[in-house]
Amino acid sequence: MDRTASGPTAADSTAPELDRGADFAPVPARSIPTRRISFESRLRNVRKYFAADDDLLNSHLAVALSSVFPDGEDFFVRSVRHYRSRITDPELRKQVAGFIGQEATHGREHRVFNDRLAELGYPTKENEWITRKDLELRSRIAPASSNLAATAALEHFTATMAEVLLTDGTLHELFGDDAVRDLFLWHALEECEHKAVAFDVYKAIGGGERMRVWTMVGLRYGFVVGMAVSMALAVAGDRNAYEKGRLRASWKRFKRNPLLQRSVWQRLKDYDRPDFHPDDHDTDALVAEWRERLFGDSGELNDQLASRPAERV
Repeated sequence: MDRTASGPTAADSTAPELDRGADFAPVPARSIPTRRISFESRLRNVRKYFAADDDLLNSHLAVALSSVFPDGEDFFVRSVRHYRSRITDPELRKQVAGFIGQEATHGREHRVFNDRLAELGYPTKENEWITRKDLELRSRIAPASSNLAATAALEHFTATMAEVLLTDGTLHELFGDDAVRDLFLWHALEECEHKAVAFDVYKAIGGGERMRVWTMVGLRYGFVVGMAVSMALAVAGDRNAYEKGRLRASWKRFKRNPLLQRSVWQRLKDYDRPDFHPDDHDTDALVAEWRERLFGDSGELNDQLASRPAERV
């Protein structure tokens, strides 16, 4: 597969670190459909500890991730849309449209989930506010190219976690509640579908390697620490965590969560490689398998669709 990014680049006047005058081949064709889907009716009845075996920490992990998604997705859309007019490759322009459509839908559905979690006593609204303010500040003070570099790096995070979820049956079983599991499986599929878009846009506008790599290094540690702090505060405020033996038993299960294995960290570090591209990790077969499973002729989530998905143009 061709791993290079789109056509002629345009200089970013706000970011002198861009590699000016670089030339890139057109991106390969990819299907990135926007699916008009809604989980709202199913998420209304989610119980507080929805993870398998009513597990406390695995529930809190899913909550911590969902809490940052709505405003994180909005940031991704803004960062990519900023450069939309500079993309000359028609295939990449088409993929950017699909990316925006998918990410906007992710944000909407996770906000619905977060609303239900807030009713159950989780601090999702507080976490959304912190995430929104943090990203609004970054958007104001950082160059547009830096925000795009952050988006490309965080897309590698979500794509890595998505691939683990789709390939490791023990992980998607940990979600327990069918509606929550289906929400994350759908999200994971679409993260794999559009995993290269922000990266290709960054390359297309002449984004430099130094910014790309060092942005990921900072975010790799920052994201993990942020998730750990968010979880710790939420668990500390959860009175059920103080039931005798419950936290200890949950910790033993939590340590076996596939997302916490060393291989995931190594996969994230692969982004630092000079010739890295998201397509180096071929997920075409995985995407085809889950498209058929979730949205094929007998797809498990077809009844969640308002209409058949269509490519955004």
